[in-house]
Amino acid sequence: MKTYDHRPQRETLPIPGCGEKTLSVIRSKRKTAAIEISRQGEVLVRVPERMPAEEISAFVASRQQWIRKHMEKVQARREHPVQKLSGERLRQLNSLAAVVIPACVKRYAARMGVTYGRVTIRCQKTRWGSCSSKGNLNFNCLLMLAPPEVLTYVVVHELCHRIEPNHSAAFWTEVEKVLPDYRIQRDWLKEHGAELMDLVWS
Repeated sequence: MKTYDHRPQRETLPIPGCGEKTLSVIRSKRKTAAIEISRQGEVLVRVPERMPAEEISAFVASRQQWIRKHMEKVQARREHPVQKLSGERLRQLNSLAAVVIPACVKRYAARMGVTYGRVTIRCQKTRWGSCSSKGNLNFNCLLMLAPPEVLTYVVVHELCHRIEPNHSAAFWTEVEKVLPDYRIQRDWLKEHGAELMDLVWS
C-alpha cells in the first residue's frame, strides 16, 4: 500500500535586508499567505501548497519592513528581559478569566446564534484561543492583561469557527459582521501579544 506524507512542506529563504538570516516557508492547504515571528525570533511564512516561489519572494519583500521591526523587538526583549509573573499573580489571572471569559462567550454566542461546548481557561505558550471540532473553547488567561476589546475579539474569533472552521475569506466576513473594527484588535495582538507571553514564558 502506498503511503503519503501529509505534513506541511518546509523550505527556507533568505530574509531581504537581514544579512544571512533566513526564514522558513511552510506550504499547506491554506488559501492565503501569512508571516509569523515566534518569541524566539524564528520567521515563518505560511503559504498555499502551490504558491510559486517568485510570489512568495515578492510577498516576503513587501513585508520586509514589518519583519525587521518585529525582529528588532525580539532582540530588544532578549537584551532587556521582563520580570516574570509570580505564581500567585497567574492564579489570580486564571480565577478572573474563569469568570470574565465564559460570560463574554455566553453573551456573544447568543448574539451570533451559535452553540458551544466547554470553556476552558489555561495559561498557554502560543495560543490565545482555540475551538475544537466539538465546539469546546480554550482561552489563555493572559488575555486578562490585554485591553477588553482584544479579549472580545478573541472570543468572537473562536465563536466564528462554529460557523466557518477555517480562516477563509468567509470566516473573516463572519468576524466583521460582529466586530467591524476587528482588524484594530487583531493588529494589537500581533503587535503586543509576544510581550504578554514573555511575562510567563521564555
